[in-house]
Amino acid sequence: MTAIRGAVSEPRAAALSLSGVTKAFEGLRAVDGVDLTVAPGERRAIIGPNGAGKTTLFSLISGEQPPTAGRITLFGRDVTRLAPHRRAALGLARTYQITNLFPCLTALENCLLAVQALKPVKLHLHRALDRYPDLFARARAVLEAVGLQDKEGEAVRNLSHGEQRQLEIALALSGTPKLLLLDEPTAGLSPAESHLMTALLKKLDPAITLLVIEHDMDVAFQLTDRITVLHYGKVLADGLAHEVKANPLVQEIYLGKLETSRRKRSKP
Repeated sequence: MTAIRGAVSEPRAAALSLSGVTKAFEGLRAVDGVDLTVAPGERRAIIGPNGAGKTTLFSLISGEQPPTAGRITLFGRDVTRLAPHRRAALGLARTYQITNLFPCLTALENCLLAVQALKPVKLHLHRALDRYPDLFARARAVLEAVGLQDKEGEAVRNLSHGEQRQLEIALALSGTPKLLLLDEPTAGLSPAESHLMTALLKKLDPAITLLVIEHDMDVAFQLTDRITVLHYGKVLADGLAHEVKANPLVQEIYLGKLETSRRKRSKP
């Protein structure tokens, strides 16, 4: 008797795949032949010393800078030469090291602008915004998702630094991204604010793939499953968090330096 087999499901395309990605500035290779594969729904941290090429790598993935060589795919589609807005339409969003907000607008108005960005309504210049209650509903939903529902009417310039970082996450979530790039989300935050931000990010929809640049190793290990270490633009190590933490080269080049820096700061 012939066994009846179920349909063989096709393997899902990687959320992000980099192959030999390089960025050269004259004689300097800021990113040097990086290969990286991130699965859908994965949480991964990119760590490395200052100047390792982390932010440049994000700029290549988001399309803000073109690679000198290599190939970038998002969800199985080659986007190496696509403009940033085309990548955003495929489900890519990112935040930056430095807050990038409209300080004179309210938190809600900032979110409304972000919600409109990927919708045809942005072209309807002569129609009042209050004709689109769904936009307001989405803007308020993302504010609530980051704990700022009580700050919707507050001008951004009056928000604390931690609240502004939370608002940046809300803007990134406004377009319902499938891949979210976070560039040092806890930069400049107090320990309490950093703890709050980490808890917020851990509660994000597990379907969202998360790629995070983070200098705080405690945050990186709490937030992500896998770690990729960059050093002089190259991948030095890649694997599960505990494997990377135990890697002798990583300890010598990066984690050891952090520990030395911490000891110096703790001396009276």
